[in-house]
Amino acid sequence: MLKPISQPFCCGALNACFELQMHLLKWLCDPTTAAADVTQINLVPPRVPTQIEADWLWNFLYGRKPTRLEQAKIIAGMSAPEKTALLGWSNSVAAVFAQFLPTPPAWPTAPLVIAAPAWAAFKGLMEAFYERGLKRGLPYLANGTPAAVNGVSYKSFVQAFCDAHRSHPDALDLCVLCGGELGDTPEVDHWISKGQYPLLSVCQNNLLPICHDCNSSANKGEKPVHVSGCFDDWFHPYLRSGNGKVTVNYQLITRSVTCAAVNPTDEARVRNLDELLNLSTRWTKRFKAEYRIQQDDLRRIAKKKIESQQGAVSQVEIQNHLQGEQSKLSPARPWFEVHYALFTALLQQARLDAWQTELGVAI
Repeated sequence: MLKPISQPFCCGALNACFELQMHLLKWLCDPTTAAADVTQINLVPPRVPTQIEADWLWNFLYGRKPTRLEQAKIIAGMSAPEKTALLGWSNSVAAVFAQFLPTPPAWPTAPLVIAAPAWAAFKGLMEAFYERGLKRGLPYLANGTPAAVNGVSYKSFVQAFCDAHRSHPDALDLCVLCGGELGDTPEVDHWISKGQYPLLSVCQNNLLPICHDCNSSANKGEKPVHVSGCFDDWFHPYLRSGNGKVTVNYQLITRSVTCAAVNPTDEARVRNLDELLNLSTRWTKRFKAEYRIQQDDLRRIAKKKIESQQGAVSQVEIQNHLQGEQSKLSPARPWFEVHYALFTALLQQARLDAWQTELGVAI
């Protein structure tokens, strides 16, 4: 989490959709609601806040295939104890923000005690709010106002996030987690896995666009961001920011960098973040690649000076070159922190003294 992370304005729509999920779930889990009650005529205000949301929700449930409608009916057809268990579990998960308060309540980690078909129906229905609902468009404007058309979609959410985190309209989009280039097709990550906690599929505190490398199964993927339900030793993109608490340390002998905590109190959180995203390993590759680039540039400078019979390149000239390259670094460019650590290392006196041997030219 090298970069500041904030929620774009359109998160009002995500919050409204999350509330719609809870409206639907509370109705389905009401002991008086039966499978036969899940019909269009029953999905009207005040059961659903507005007619716009009611129309969208029915189209969402029915769609071209009645899969989501069948899932809703399975939930409505559960026994009263199962409904109570599911709703209690969901209320705990919905209050994810409370996990980052001084005395958080228990976070549900044990399997929910309901029939497997009921869990599968719940999981499929909640995830569909993201897979179908958000990707096709929600019934809300950016501020959460219900709207029949031009609602926030997956594409507009990603665009709003990128716009909010771009330093300049013409700047590259950077990954807020690793500092690398976000790329043309950023991936929306569910910080807390939607596979385990499907209720959070469109939760505004759980979504952020990141680069493919960070989101890959080799790095974050769907790994847990808590230890047995305890979030104390973990950062959170919005609820416990790591910005300003993570730094890049270097070891010039091994030409490697490590992810380190600015404050000792954050050491466990930084260590977990590093292991989650493999930051030290990935940053070391960048460090070595940029080192080789600078090494090749200095060799060309030294060779050109000798060939032009101007004598050997001096240590002062090497230092001036490196300082000039360092001055070109910008936080708006990918891997700024890694490259800055590199030039800090290269400008150490011991490193300047070693260039004669390394470049293979007389200094």
